[in-house]
Amino acid sequence: MSLPPPAGRQPTIKEVARRAEVSPMTVSRTLAGGSGVRPDLQERVLAAVRELGYHRNENARSLRPGQASGLIGVAITNLANPYYGTFCLGVEEVATQHGRRIILGNTGEDQARERQLVADFIGRQVEGLVVVPSGRDTEESDDDSPKGDQLSGEHLGRVPLVLASRQVPGIGADTVVLDDIGGARQGTERLLTAGHRRIGYLGNAVSVFTGQRRYRGFEQALAEHGLAADPALVQRDQQDVESARAATADLLDQPDSPTAIFSANNRNTIGALQEISRRLRTGTGPGDFPALVGFDSFELADLTPVPLTVIDHDARQLGAEAARLLFDRLPGGVQPEAPRTVELPVTLRVIRQ
Repeated sequence: MSLPPPAGRQPTIKEVARRAEVSPMTVSRTLAGGSGVRPDLQERVLAAVRELGYHRNENARSLRPGQASGLIGVAITNLANPYYGTFCLGVEEVATQHGRRIILGNTGEDQARERQLVADFIGRQVEGLVVVPSGRDTEESDDDSPKGDQLSGEHLGRVPLVLASRQVPGIGADTVVLDDIGGARQGTERLLTAGHRRIGYLGNAVSVFTGQRRYRGFEQALAEHGLAADPALVQRDQQDVESARAATADLLDQPDSPTAIFSANNRNTIGALQEISRRLRTGTGPGDFPALVGFDSFELADLTPVPLTVIDHDARQLGAEAARLLFDRLPGGVQPEAPRTVELPVTLRVIRQ
């Protein structure tokens, strides 16, 4: 059996053929759909592909030998969220300064989709990757790869990686995050100082890095006032506006509904405002609606019908900082030895008293 290629170098189709003991043409036909290739040979080829970590080179016809692609792959988790559009603008601005272009992909918080997207990026010979890691595995995988394994150096070879907004255990990559814990603690403290004691919580998936940190900050603020989170007032796992609206309805329908709500991201805040606005229009629900403090700003926030404070930061700056970390790792950069973590500050901004 042939030896694997040296560490850091992408395997070739000829090396896959040697490992599978077939011709390069059989490998090509298998990867193109398997037409005319016996099932047993297809199995051998696919096994060799997995063992060697082979990725199809989608740019092979357009690139001269030794020519860089000029592409930076950017993976985000929610293409429908304008926040990530602003984030990508920050990445693109820095990439343009370095004469590169970005290609964008959406994972939908699904690690299986992230795994395929990263493989596609590598196949297109990207020079580097900026990834907002997905938070959970929502599809069955056909292998036993551990979560986040698609971001390991073993799979990426020499392609530099920067993680944005979230860290991944076991992945030693440069990372830029926000002060999630401190911001959530400050936001919850504002509600407590205003006299609120029944504070609802709207958050995203428990497995999401930012969701864990922001809930921790929420709990810390309550503990500093001798309180604990009431499970009846905690709604987590909302990934979109509609699920956040339904979760808000559940909170407001409780006999002793919360007087304030802390929201862990802008999708949850918008969902909460939609439900509150609906009840104001229809005259349903309690006479006084809860005050809101939410992480992340959003468009038209100043039209809120209830008191609102946002924990604000610049998504464009987040993207730009991630790109700067990446270009430090590319040829001509400073080439730091150890992985770096940058934590960006957040601020409280009162939208309506």
